[in-house]
Amino acid sequence: MTKVNQSENFDLKKMDNRSDEYRKGLALLNQLHGGQAGEQLVNNLKDVCPDFVDMTIVWAMQGIMARPNLDLLTREYVVIASCVTLGHPVPQLKAHIDAALKLGATKEQIVEVILQLLFYSGGAAVSNALAHAKEVFQQHGLLKVS
Repeated sequence: MTKVNQSENFDLKKMDNRSDEYRKGLALLNQLHGGQAGEQLVNNLKDVCPDFVDMTIVWAMQGIMARPNLDLLTREYVVIASCVTLGHPVPQLKAHIDAALKLGATKEQIVEVILQLLFYSGGAAVSNALAHAKEVFQQHGLLKVS
């Protein structure tokens, strides 16, 4: 099984023996998460369970995120909302906030997505998500580090 490269971007050249779905999923993963939190999550799990990494690339990226009828930014908003509602997937929340910013979302739009959940997910989930969003915004230079 080919492992994911730990470079700044995933190494697509080393994936020639993979399926077309794998290559497309890997390209999308690189577009959304290359060099950031999502890539770190994959790299942290590849030695423990390479099958999980492969499933993430083929099923989550190519099978779900690349589907027609919703653009990638809308899909990222949905995933952010899901992470906020669950309350515990902090690394995933940060990775998808980062991806939304890469796709052109503004800080204000992401805050609105999170704030929309106040009465559905609760104050604790929303305040925690806003605190995590603040960290990502600071990493992107959108807020001063306090």
